[in-house]
Amino acid sequence: MNWDIIEGKWNEYKGKAQAQWGKLTDDDLDVIKGRRVELSGKIQQRYGLAKDEAERQIDDWARRH
Repeated sequence: MNWDIIEGKWNEYKGKAQAQWGKLTDDDLDVIKGRRVELSGKIQQRYGLAKDEAERQIDDWARRH
């Protein structure tokens, strides 16, 4: 899916993101506001992942939604 769509409809996608990455808090999701770079950074921080792995997970998640 085009990331612009996800960003534009972030309020609809927040719950799906939290279901995928349960360690992300509501505050994290509010700060992210659909911005992919912010999402990647929070995933890296909360899960201790490398940037490449966080980006792969985001790509997989975006394709499914």
